Amino acid sequence: HYIHPFTDHGQLAGRGARVITRGEGIYIWDSEGNRILDAMSGLWCVNAGYGRKELADAAYQQLMTLPYYNSFFQTTNVPAAQLAAKLADLAPEVGGRHFDHVFFSSSGSESNDTNVRLVRRYWDLLGQPQRKTIISRHNAYHGSTMAGASLGGMSGMHAQGDLPIPGIVHIEQPYYLENAKPGESEAAFGVRAARWLEEKILEIGPDKVAAFIAEPVQGAGGVIIPPATYWPEIQRIVDQYGILLISDEVICAFGRLGHWFAYEKFGYRPDLVTFAKGVTSGYVPLGGVMVGDRVAKVLIEQGGEFNHGYTYSGHPVACAVALANIRLIRREGLVDKVREDTGPYLAAQFETLKAHPLVGDAESRGLMAAIQLVKDQARGTPFAPELEVGMVCRGHCFGNGLIMRAVGDRMIIAPPLVTTRAQIDEMMGLIRRCLDLTWTDVRARGWV
Repeated sequence: HYIHPFTDHGQLAGRGARVITRGEGIYIWDSEGNRILDAMSGLWCVNAGYGRKELADAAYQQLMTLPYYNSFFQTTNVPAAQLAAKLADLAPEVGGRHFDHVFFSSSGSESNDTNVRLVRRYWDLLGQPQRKTIISRHNAYHGSTMAGASLGGMSGMHAQGDLPIPGIVHIEQPYYLENAKPGESEAAFGVRAARWLEEKILEIGPDKVAAFIAEPVQGAGGVIIPPATYWPEIQRIVDQYGILLISDEVICAFGRLGHWFAYEKFGYRPDLVTFAKGVTSGYVPLGGVMVGDRVAKVLIEQGGEFNHGYTYSGHPVACAVALANIRLIRREGLVDKVREDTGPYLAAQFETLKAHPLVGDAESRGLMAAIQLVKDQARGTPFAPELEVGMVCRGHCFGNGLIMRAVGDRMIIAPPLVTTRAQIDEMMGLIRRCLDLTWTDVRARGWV
């Protein structure tokens, strides 16, 4: 009866579904009693780990006080107002730009749909209605609604449903391994990759471009980490042409990269910041957009009624859980822990995986990391895509009590922020075992 997301339903009917029954800390258990180390935090979201009673208590208390009321008709509720103020306090000022306003949704997808509405309304109010085009990147992920999937650059999603919708175009992603020229340094590549944005702006016409949207680190695309030179050049370009910058931090915010918001880590100055997932550690659906002062001032002072919103915008239970989650993260020092302790430790451990004959590259930022599986390590030769070596490796991961995601032949992780050094060691042991089993498989099949 259950139509699963991103699933081949015929294949699922033949194989059956894995049923997850409970979770505690960084582990989940299935209906067969197997304990599995969840190195993906559910879907990048269970930052505080499973089984946090105070988050459940916050939900229960709010459910018993006010389970729901809408935010339409000049109405609000206490948790929504408190959370908006708390998020404004957490979002750091960078380069004189402030985030004093929040628009709430229930997901990252809804939040990015909201961004399209906000951006186009902003330019309409400034008397430039022709500025409608939003530029994104290939292999980016910005949700699965019509606008979210269009903003994203996933070819498989665009192949279904006549996507992207008009007014959204894409440039190449800043993926050094795939797009660098022979002998090109990472620094030089970062600048060149950023200038693909400038080329696209000039191709369309600067007076027609509304915004550029990007993830600080591309998540679902395979943990694609841009070179250090990329974001400064992007900032120069958006400043030069006066377009808005949207930082999609659905994955990267709330400590994943060792900062409350990732734009602070990379030093750029967005106008809008998309968030979801980690704001409640996934316990209750909640998303939103941090609206910078540049956009908010125009909307508030010139906009009149903004004809957009959701039934669950500012849902009191979701906002109460988010407030409890932020208190938990602060009390346990999880953001600092990722930045100063477990993030660097994970990076050092991932570096050792480069010695494995299957690994062409291994890299990480905070508690996000990826390894690239290759046919020939010395030459960096990839496997033929149809072999689906990443899926072979993923199968061994599930079979050995580890959730590690395959994006093509790129194996990625994003463990809960509560993960300890000892648990990172445990995880690394599982990863090595699964790489060894995959290596045995590909040799036995004659793929190397």
